[in-house]
Amino acid sequence: MLAEETIQPAIEEYQKKNGEFVGELSHREKFYSGEKKMKKALVAMSGGVDSSVAAVFMKEKGYDVTGVTMKLYNNEDIHMSQEKTCCSSSDIEDARSIAQKLDFPYHVVNFKAQFKEKVMDKFVKCYQCGITPNPCVDCNRYLKFHALDKRAQELGCELIVTGHYARIRYNEQTGKYELLKGVDESKDQSYVLYHMTQEQLAHTMLPLGEYTKEEIRKIAEENELINAKKHDSQDICFIPDGNHTAFIEKYTNQKAGKGNFLDINGKVIGEHQGYYRYTVGQRKGIQVNRAGRHYVLEIRPETNEVVVGRNKDLFSRELIATDFNWISGEAPEKPVRISGRTRYHQPLTEGMAQVLDNGDVKITFDEPIRAITKGQSVVLYDGDVVLGGGCIFKTEKLHEM
Repeated sequence: MLAEETIQPAIEEYQKKNGEFVGELSHREKFYSGEKKMKKALVAMSGGVDSSVAAVFMKEKGYDVTGVTMKLYNNEDIHMSQEKTCCSSSDIEDARSIAQKLDFPYHVVNFKAQFKEKVMDKFVKCYQCGITPNPCVDCNRYLKFHALDKRAQELGCELIVTGHYARIRYNEQTGKYELLKGVDESKDQSYVLYHMTQEQLAHTMLPLGEYTKEEIRKIAEENELINAKKHDSQDICFIPDGNHTAFIEKYTNQKAGKGNFLDINGKVIGEHQGYYRYTVGQRKGIQVNRAGRHYVLEIRPETNEVVVGRNKDLFSRELIATDFNWISGEAPEKPVRISGRTRYHQPLTEGMAQVLDNGDVKITFDEPIRAITKGQSVVLYDGDVVLGGGCIFKTEKLHEM
């Protein structure tokens, strides 16, 4: 198993200077409780249909809207042509066009340095440590709901508005804000928002959470938005072709070194072309001198080895997650029943969660889950309500090696 001490620095290095919101509910006024309606809202606009319709909703509700697009990288930084990436010049022009049509001010903000440090550098370092990162979680955590909030304050905006398919509500009984799944299960994005705090939820609006994607496109067409039929982005924004190995090699100017494939008993059964080409559960690219299908079980960067085995060897019931965020701001004192997922859009599995003495969380699922992967996020739910989530750094296989 990859040692915990190998994983922790890759996580902690990017937590030291995060400056996240802490403390009591908001210096800004609560709006979900109905105490007072906010007027100035900063809408994060990617140039896509979702954020554009979010802006339409805010204008219809009478908010004083300002639109903003985050410039996260130059194309030369990611070695891609302009046409293949999101937040390209055409995306910016689409967002600007929507702002002009709806008659509100629009800005492009330069977050390239923050994105490089918090997302791209971390992405590369995680793969180099044998961990599979989740850059969408990091982008939301550090850019959309931290750096952008600072810019909102500079512009005098009380609210951050995004086009995520998720919901926020204020619970009068508990006095807490809650994050909920979007009603469109196929588009639900609550998984990537589990790091949100009470402070952030108190001044965020997610107006698309009550709608399906089909309804949003229909609203866009009714409002004659130029991007009503624009395709959704599918891949990691800075790796639109999906080739993370090529990205890492160009980003670091280093080629992956060859190493050995091992079976679960430690016997060499083949040669790989670089350990960070692989992630747990992967079958593609495995050439070994054994019959049958083989899958990646473990990555050992310290020895440049990749352990492979059969599909049955991938299943686990237990994991431990670190850097855990409980959205209520309060960790449960006793083990609690949960449902959880360890990958985006994975079916939920029921189980138990227990907070350990050091704040990490041990999760035991009722049924085995395939390919639980270090570096990915585990997110816990109670029905539609997101309880919280953290970064997976340890798993217990049903068939230990």
